[in-house]
Amino acid sequence: METLIGRHWHHMPPDEVAHLLGSDPAKGLPLFEVKHRREYFGPNVVPAGRRKSALERFAAQFRQPLVYILVVAALVTLILQEYVDSLVIFGVVLVNAVVGYIQEAKAEEAIEALRKMVKTEATVIREAEKLRLSSEELVPGDVVLLQSGDKVPADMRLFSVRDLQVDESALTGESVPVSKAAETLSEDVILADRKNMCYSGTLVTYGQGRGAVVAIGGHTETGRISQLIAESVEIDTPLTKQIARFSRLLLWVILALAAITFAAGVLRGGSAKEMFMAAVALAVGAIPEGLPAAVTIVLAIGVRSMARRRAIIRKLPAVETLGSTTVICSDKTGTLTQNQMTVQEIHADGRTCEVTGGGYAPEGEVRCGDEKLSRERGPQAAVECLIAGMLCNDSQIRQTDGRWFVEGDPTEGALIVAARKAGLVEAGLADEFPRLDTIPFESHHKYMATLHKAPDGGRVAYLKGAVETILAKCTQALAGDQAVALDPSAVLARADRMSARGLRVLAFAKVARPADRDRLEHGDVETGLSFLGLQGMIDPPRSEAKEAIRSCRAAGVAVKMITGDHALTATAIAAQLGLAGPDGEHLKALTGAELANLSDRELIDAAAETSVFARVAPEQKLRLVEALQARGQVVAMTGDGVNDAPALKQADIGVAMGVTGTEVAKEASDMLLTDDNFATIEAAVEEGRGVFDNLTKFIAWTLPTNMGEGLIILAAVLIGGSLPMAPVQILWINMTTAVLLGMSLAFEPKEAGIMSRSPREPDRPILTGDLIRRILLVAMVMLAGGFGLFRWQMWKGEDLATARTVVVNIFVMIELVYLFRCRSFTQTIYQIGLFSNPWAVGGAIAMILAQMLLTYSPTMNHMFHTAPIDLVAWFEVILIAILAYLVVGADRWVVRRRRDKASAE
Repeated sequence: METLIGRHWHHMPPDEVAHLLGSDPAKGLPLFEVKHRREYFGPNVVPAGRRKSALERFAAQFRQPLVYILVVAALVTLILQEYVDSLVIFGVVLVNAVVGYIQEAKAEEAIEALRKMVKTEATVIREAEKLRLSSEELVPGDVVLLQSGDKVPADMRLFSVRDLQVDESALTGESVPVSKAAETLSEDVILADRKNMCYSGTLVTYGQGRGAVVAIGGHTETGRISQLIAESVEIDTPLTKQIARFSRLLLWVILALAAITFAAGVLRGGSAKEMFMAAVALAVGAIPEGLPAAVTIVLAIGVRSMARRRAIIRKLPAVETLGSTTVICSDKTGTLTQNQMTVQEIHADGRTCEVTGGGYAPEGEVRCGDEKLSRERGPQAAVECLIAGMLCNDSQIRQTDGRWFVEGDPTEGALIVAARKAGLVEAGLADEFPRLDTIPFESHHKYMATLHKAPDGGRVAYLKGAVETILAKCTQALAGDQAVALDPSAVLARADRMSARGLRVLAFAKVARPADRDRLEHGDVETGLSFLGLQGMIDPPRSEAKEAIRSCRAAGVAVKMITGDHALTATAIAAQLGLAGPDGEHLKALTGAELANLSDRELIDAAAETSVFARVAPEQKLRLVEALQARGQVVAMTGDGVNDAPALKQADIGVAMGVTGTEVAKEASDMLLTDDNFATIEAAVEEGRGVFDNLTKFIAWTLPTNMGEGLIILAAVLIGGSLPMAPVQILWINMTTAVLLGMSLAFEPKEAGIMSRSPREPDRPILTGDLIRRILLVAMVMLAGGFGLFRWQMWKGEDLATARTVVVNIFVMIELVYLFRCRSFTQTIYQIGLFSNPWAVGGAIAMILAQMLLTYSPTMNHMFHTAPIDLVAWFEVILIAILAYLVVGADRWVVRRRRDKASAE
């Protein structure tokens, strides 16, 4: 039975398929054989695989270097019997874990979504009896009947069809339903063109079919996609990578400094206990307790901002990742386009008419030159062409909750909408031309015909179909009110030009029939028809997408279209969207068949140079994302179908469509677009860049304090004497300033020109050389000012508590003034506006009040070992804070002068 797996079923004749499957196309499988196969192959469900338990997912939130540092800090404070501080730090760790768990716990639900997607009922023939069964009960070899509205329950090889059309957009990206046939195909036909196959999870939109199940569960195309999702590696975001590297480095630096402090103190003759406490104080000072919380809060604020702009973040780091994105790989159908077929051009009587408006909403008009087309005005051939499209039609358009949709074939829906734009109404035409008979569309005939009773009592047949097929039946063309000789070559040339622009072209014709016949046969429409015209349609691009792509280019973000649609259509849409670029450079496109012949190294080069990828299979989308990542690109992948899910999960950030997207795509994604609008991604990129800016500002602001605290303890140990700050005072500085001052940077408005700069390089460190130098300068001012004033206070005879209180206030006041320098790395406080971030001003006032309480409240004096200080001490504190402000300003001036000089050269 294992020989049934992995065969090229589309390349075998139906009788050979039935023989290999041991099935009878008319009678199906015997019941006992079904039982044996069910035991061998198992149920027709996508295997779920092992999923992490809730406890495992929660525990994973603690496996981060920064969390290790926080746990150490909490344990240290617990050893110091500072129980409140210990509980606070443990609380920060717990909050971080809970937020991360809530945001990320659902990431593994993609496989479950796939399983739910393929559960359906099926009509099965077993022992010549028709049964209605759950799709889970199907086995290879079962004969299944399909009809309009059915969800295909398994992968099937078709034996016979009647006007069968299947919507495979969720699997292949094809924008219109695919007409099916039973004939044998060549072996190298790609999945999207296998018209004798139906695939699990796709939807029958029209007609009927009969076929045999050739694959179930994990062996179906949908099942293979689930395996691709399960096998794809979870990608760390640029932020998480850099935070992890920074945290590991910081952890080793802190441990090394603590060890040096302990060893140096003992060598100088200090007691081991005192030196251990000094090492603990240094570690507590150097650990940035507020950093993980700040990262979480800044990202959470970014999540809220993006939600207001119609982008829902499922994983916190995705906020920042968007800001680092260098390439956006976008699906075409429903993402860059409206997923609504629209007639754009009508060619009749030698004239071309433009159809305005887009989608299924009947809003717009048909203009032939300067003339608005209606039944009374304009080329009558064009009117007749629209009438033919409306009458030779089995679909309807409807409006529900303000949204227009098609019941039936999207192509037929587009024809109805075009006719409505010219003032034609279905009900009125149906009354005027009652339908008498129909020849349904069949793939081997390539046309549909309907017979109607004409207003004069006669009979008229209307046809629509492939251009070559309809032209072969026509001997004349309608021109005005008369028939003239037909020039087939001119019509074919026009059709070719329309097709070259990506339009799907249909031809229309009519013929008068004898009034005594109400039946229509193929022979009745074989010849003698009057050609009416051509209608060209396309799934139009979203009006906002072109501007969004232009903005992405300006921001240094490349956009690539990856679609299952035909190359000609995809290239035409790409050209309309501006993917060729402002300079009109050549628009390069590759098909899935061409990609399959490329080696991995060739693909890496091709992925970088190509803008459009058409007729792409699911595993190729995944491979394309991996090829771009191999060049160090930060890849955002957008999509809505099942076929997009593996690439969505593999990408640095997967962006799914919230309205039209499948559950599989949504669960595999990091972000959902609630309006399915590509333009929303541009807004999300802008928000992401702002988020990273604010994170960088917080890190650049908080590190000088931690470094200064560590250095001042180390200096005290090396020189000898009392410690300038107690561990509990260090914790006070770190926690209160992080909350009251540092968190205000999370609300800092985005800087002007944020979308005019290039994306940040993925390997570029969080802190540049200029920022590192600035951090060192501020830390040295803290060290010199704090240690100097501490020794000065002790020399004047002040007690230890008073001297330490002066040092605490120096550190806090330097952090306060430095905060306003960190609000922008490129502009002064006067340029960005002092009150443009009221949270910073409010936080500064709250911090000053908190320091007054710490300094003068007896309760706080007791808890934190502080003491009141006089005005002279305050004057000295403020003087050093101003010095720090001026030092940073001077450093910024030097950097700006150096950059201006480099730009001039």
